[in-house]
Amino acid sequence: MPIPSPEASGRRHEPPTATGTTAPTGAGTAVPQPPSATGTTTDPVTTGTVTTVDIATTTVNTATTTLNTATKPRNEEAEARAALMRAADVGDPVMGRLVSQYGAQAAVEAIRERALPQEFVAKEAQRGEDALRRGQEPAKPSMPQTGHQYDQQPQAARQTPQAHEGRQITQDRQYQRPRPDLTARLNAWHARLAAANPAADLEAGEKAGARLIIPGSPEWPTQLDQLGPGRPLGLWLHGSADLRFSCLKSVAVVGARAATSYGNHIAAEFGVGLSEAGWTVVSGGAYGVDGAAHRGALAADSPTVAVLACGADVCYPAGHDTLFAAVRDQGVVVSECPPGVHPTRARFLIRNRLIAALSRGTVVVEAALRSGALNTATHALSLNRHLAAVPGPITSGMSAGCHRLLRERKAICVTSPEEMIDLVGVIGDDLARQARAPAVPRDKLNEPTRKVLDAIPTRGGAGPASIAVAAGVSLDAALSALGGLAAAGYIERATNGWRLRKESASYRKAPDSAFLEPPSTPEPAPLDDPPSPEDADPPHEMAPATWEDYR
Repeated sequence: MPIPSPEASGRRHEPPTATGTTAPTGAGTAVPQPPSATGTTTDPVTTGTVTTVDIATTTVNTATTTLNTATKPRNEEAEARAALMRAADVGDPVMGRLVSQYGAQAAVEAIRERALPQEFVAKEAQRGEDALRRGQEPAKPSMPQTGHQYDQQPQAARQTPQAHEGRQITQDRQYQRPRPDLTARLNAWHARLAAANPAADLEAGEKAGARLIIPGSPEWPTQLDQLGPGRPLGLWLHGSADLRFSCLKSVAVVGARAATSYGNHIAAEFGVGLSEAGWTVVSGGAYGVDGAAHRGALAADSPTVAVLACGADVCYPAGHDTLFAAVRDQGVVVSECPPGVHPTRARFLIRNRLIAALSRGTVVVEAALRSGALNTATHALSLNRHLAAVPGPITSGMSAGCHRLLRERKAICVTSPEEMIDLVGVIGDDLARQARAPAVPRDKLNEPTRKVLDAIPTRGGAGPASIAVAAGVSLDAALSALGGLAAAGYIERATNGWRLRKESASYRKAPDSAFLEPPSTPEPAPLDDPPSPEDADPPHEMAPATWEDYR
């Protein structure tokens, strides 16, 4: 209902009649009303009181309509992107360029009408020609065919009368039929879009506890914008953690699925160390290194991000259903695939770009020469992110990929979580502590005393004069050093001079009954490591164990 204007000079301006004219009113004169929704007119209004109520009602309706208009575009944008996620393959750069130039809703309408804008087709054609000049296989469509319009356009749009020549030419050239390579892509989009039901996807995701975020959402990680045309149209999230906040300080830990015990141990150690330092672990949720890194982060009571190559509601691999449930409770599961989509080999490789883009840096724990982790490393290098690799045994084929990255100087060698934080962290705040060699008592000796100690024989003996000559010091300096070394327990007096003190370990002989009676203490588990020699009580602070410690 139109809103009547306020009274200006005591005379009321009436709304238009059904024929588009207005009728002046006086005392007792009926005011014709506009037609209703069914095409009939309402009863005439004869009093000003009813008119006042109509104004108030119309104002409320207008406010409600304004509110719906303000919230509706956001829902339409989410539904449009959800539909395009069904229509296009993940990471499709052509779809990414189409959406970035014309918007998601316009892209949906163009696909439904099978009509791409002429400017977009021309740019894709130029892109294909540039690829041909570089000697590469064109991944984009070539020159479009001109002069052919789609059959969906009306016949009047293809006619160009003289009176409207300029406008008709613009309409004629607005859409053009692309060449077969882009046409095939457009036909595939059209068929998938016809079968898509974005509203049902959003409703099903909401019931399952998942949510869809799109560029511009508060939870959207802005670092994904560096992917350019390969930026995902949207992300399905399932979990309690905030994705954007979790990825502010994050490290991607990737590696082989068929990881060795060494790789699983290092991945879990990195997961715990990074999480305890306040860094989020990002990985792919697969077997091997990915699963070990996620478990390490969960053990440290920190959020972790699992990026899947399938729908957020699909558990792949199936053996990680318990792990994914823990990640949803403590972290978040991320996927750019719609609900119910199962993984493929291509989706795994395309998924790796998200792992590299979400984090500040990537560390490859263990990877063979042909490994998906190296694909993630390539994405990290293309995004100018930090890349690190953990060295392994040179006899292990599962570490050959890491060694190649190190040999080609594409990655930095790291051996601990602290070194990885030093690489990706803030300069001056996240420095790793420098490792120092273990100190031995001999390090405290001065230079003359150390020379005298080197000149003392192990067997037999030597006098002070002979020791002074061999050490190249004076006799007084040799006598002073010998006294100090003897007091510290380094040397002892023999029958024919001075010699190094012998330290022999004494072992108590077990009684004969020990072979017949069971031991009194329980035996350690078969998997327990034997005690290290460093665990034993050290000898006297200044007394070395053997001469070999000081050679």
